[in-house]
Amino acid sequence: MTQIRRGALAALSIAAALAVPAAAHAHRQWLLPSATVLSGADPWITVDAAVSNDLFYFDHVPMRLDSIAVIAPDGSKGEVKNPATGKYRSTFDVQLDKPGTYKIVNVSDGVSASYKQGGEQKRWRGAAADLATAIPKDATEVKIMENSRRLEVFATRGSPSKDALKITGKGLELDPVTHPNDLVASEPATFKLVIDGKPAADVEVDVVAGGNRYRSATTELKLKTDAQGAFTVKWPEAGMYWLEASVRGGQSSIPGAERSAAYVTTLEVLPD
Repeated sequence: MTQIRRGALAALSIAAALAVPAAAHAHRQWLLPSATVLSGADPWITVDAAVSNDLFYFDHVPMRLDSIAVIAPDGSKGEVKNPATGKYRSTFDVQLDKPGTYKIVNVSDGVSASYKQGGEQKRWRGAAADLATAIPKDATEVKIMENSRRLEVFATRGSPSKDALKITGKGLELDPVTHPNDLVASEPATFKLVIDGKPAADVEVDVVAGGNRYRSATTELKLKTDAQGAFTVKWPEAGMYWLEASVRGGQSSIPGAERSAAYVTTLEVLPD
């Protein structure tokens, strides 16, 4: 894949647009829907869920499905059907039984800590509720990190709708300007990132094309949000794209803790 360089677009600051070796990144988490734009009387999708070295290729561990939720076009709770977890991936089905856009979400929250006890460096990871008893009273040099990660994918039956796209106001989220199921290779798409419902300014965004297992290099766009949290993507070509952003800092719910929040989505870009 040849190297890609794009100039600045409206509401966009591009840090770099690079072709990087496929092995440069490891252990990405992702959800991959079998389709994102559907029609017909009874459409279904199958979603793969995994953590892998190569995007959309099963080579590491499956993603657990305990926290998967489906938001129907009217905002009601949808249903995960036929869930299964194997050696390298998990899968589940979603029936699109209502017209409009569905959002499929996997949200994980937790706490990690490092400390010294008796001069020995130790680490702990778990739920916030267990933190008080997890750190020994004689621990020193205690550092606590509150972590949250949101993975989302979108699928639309018929015409796109917006009710399921509403943000929760918690953590790092995507607030679409361009509908995530209305992406075409020839048309730039604009999105906003928000942290706790407020614009996430100056945040780096990685946009990576799938299928890198069969390429000597993968197409990766390095973008950055503007003061309103907005960024624009000019797609190199049609295909499935993995998008990730993360922020550190901000108000933690745990006194004295740092905070880390991440957002991941998979977007399908259709040909002209």
